[in-house]
Amino acid sequence: MPLCLPLPLKIATFNINGVKRRLGNLLEWLEDAQPDVVCLQELKAAQGDFPDAAIERAGYEAVWAGQKSWNGVAILARNAKPVLTRTGLPGDPADRQRRYIEAAVSGVLIASIYAPNGNPQPGPKFDYKLAWLDRMNRHAAGLLAAEVPVVLAGDFNVVPEARDIYQTRSYDQDALVQPASRDAYRALLEQGWTDALRTAHPSDSIFTFWDYRRNRWTRDAGLRLDHILLSGKLAPKLIEASVDRDVRGREGASDHAPVWVELAAPDRG
Repeated sequence: MPLCLPLPLKIATFNINGVKRRLGNLLEWLEDAQPDVVCLQELKAAQGDFPDAAIERAGYEAVWAGQKSWNGVAILARNAKPVLTRTGLPGDPADRQRRYIEAAVSGVLIASIYAPNGNPQPGPKFDYKLAWLDRMNRHAAGLLAAEVPVVLAGDFNVVPEARDIYQTRSYDQDALVQPASRDAYRALLEQGWTDALRTAHPSDSIFTFWDYRRNRWTRDAGLRLDHILLSGKLAPKLIEASVDRDVRGREGASDHAPVWVELAAPDRG
């Protein structure tokens, strides 16, 4: 699939934590940041309640998989129409949680991912998290094998390394930092995916989530949960990746900040 979007290309992911409640925050950020493609998670809205009209007025077309009260994922595209390819991971027909959506956007396959939190652990929720991550890894391997430009973006609910969380013992028993969770994320990278944010900032502690409790935003007590992974076709085109931290500090903000990558034009030859 050739890259057809205007380049350089800016792709972002944003756990909005309630798209109806934080629509104003989303629209303000879209106007400021002007991303070309956006992956949203935690819509917390039923399929018919997604604010597609307001998003269209902002210049974006969207596909989404909504779910009342929790979950829900979407893909937005500016000056392009997302072509829906999946609204769930393969491998478990009984799974009705809206956590994965996939669409082709002018030659790039984009996936918006909201992995399970997994708490409390141990227990059924953690077992579901690990099974879900295993399904995602198997599907991701198939996408890599197709040798097409792919972006996996979203809230993976995994803190990959110790430097991706502030110095604390309060999360020691949390599902986000357990060895099995980290092993699943590491296995994904070992397939050949590039963690864009870590690649662009190899030595820094960078956070994307700050819990509302215990003044964690004001103390910069954050975690890196939101990731953008690039397939082999796109990884060499990485120009920059960063976090729009200031969005987390705005009134009525999500507890996550947007993460984005900028990709260069492909080689011509």
